[in-house]
This record gives sequence, C-alpha cells and structure tokens, in this order.
Amino acid sequence: MVTAMEELSKNKIREIVAKRAAKEFKDGDVVTLGIGLPTAVADYVPEGINVTFQSENGLLGVGKSQKGDNPDKRIINAGGGYVEAKAGASFYDSQMAFTMMRGGHIDATVLGALQVDEQGSLASWLIPGKFVPGMGGSMDLVVGAKKVIVAMEHTSKGQIKIVKKCNLPLTAYKEVNMIITERCVFKVTADGLILTDINPMFTVEDIKNSTDADFAVSDNLQFMDI
Repeated sequence: MVTAMEELSKNKIREIVAKRAAKEFKDGDVVTLGIGLPTAVADYVPEGINVTFQSENGLLGVGKSQKGDNPDKRIINAGGGYVEAKAGASFYDSQMAFTMMRGGHIDATVLGALQVDEQGSLASWLIPGKFVPGMGGSMDLVVGAKKVIVAMEHTSKGQIKIVKKCNLPLTAYKEVNMIITERCVFKVTADGLILTDINPMFTVEDIKNSTDADFAVSDNLQFMDI
C-alpha cells in the first residue's frame, strides 16, 4: 500500500510548502529567503501582493526563478540558483546585506531547519557526523527579522524534525513564529504549538505520529492548498 508520504515527490513537497509560505506576506513586505526549499517561495507570491525579496549575497529585488536554457548567470540567489531581478532591483556587497538583516529592516524571513522545538527554538546549521563550514547568515536572520517562518520537510530520512526540545546546537532560542511543512502548519505561541492548517492527505493522528512536540489543534483548522 502506498502511503501519503510516498505519493509526494520532492518537487511536490517543495511546491506545497513554498506556496503556503508565500501566503504569509502582506503588500510592501521586505522578505529574506534562506537557501534550499525557501528560495522557491518567490515563485508563488499571490497576484496583487508586492513583496520585495532580499538575498543575503547582495540582491534586493529578487524575482522568480529564471526559465529557459540560457539563464543570465550573473544574477543568482544565496543558494546559487538563477533568478530574475525585478524592476528597481539593487546589487550590493554582503556587508550591506547583513546590515539590513541585523538592523531590523526585514519584515519576514523564510528558512529551513534541522530541528524546531515547541518553544520556537531552532537548530539549522550542524549536521551530526558531517563537516559543516559554518552557520551562514541564519543567526543574523532569525534574530533580526520581525517574523520567522521555518519552511521544511516534516521529517528527514525517517527522523522527526519538530521536537519537544532541540538536541542539536541552537541557531536561535525562541525566535520561530511559524512552522510550515508539506503535512501541516504550526503557529508558535507562548502556550506552545497550535496546528492551524493540515494537508488533506493526512489526519491529525498522522501529524501526532510524525511530531515529537506537543501541540493543540485550532478550532478553525483549515486544509492546505495542494
């Protein structure tokens, strides 16, 4: 029997998560996207919402992913993907990018994680048993942005990623506001996690079985768009 998880390809997971994260922005927001899955969020901003995406490698005005066989290789996001530069975009060095991130100028950030716990603490940079050169800009982003959204796969190679308490080195303590996966959405509150959205392919019991953290279920639980 094929499970719901096995039916979802990597590309479909990326689409579900990115599409849901893009709904969190309001007109005029400045948003920084982390490396990996979060970079796809720029492709799914709803029509009529003007969001300015910033990339920590020095681009304000990141557009959608470039299509076609001959992309302009001069324009990349922080993950090295070829992207468009929107009208009015500006290019600058990493020092300016981090000044923006640390200075409270970013309305929201979307980034991945290895673990998130029920208090909103985040571990995102050290993979056990593997060489990792450093934490990149995640510490600056998580502390400097006004809203922190973790966008990631619900589990990784069978390992649960939403836990009661992170046991990997922390990127930041109690800074996450929302967790979005292909299975569900959690809002992080002072009273713990609240399940607000669920993929209709899964049940609340499925979420409980793949989540170590405790959570409450919203009285207004909604289905995710898949």
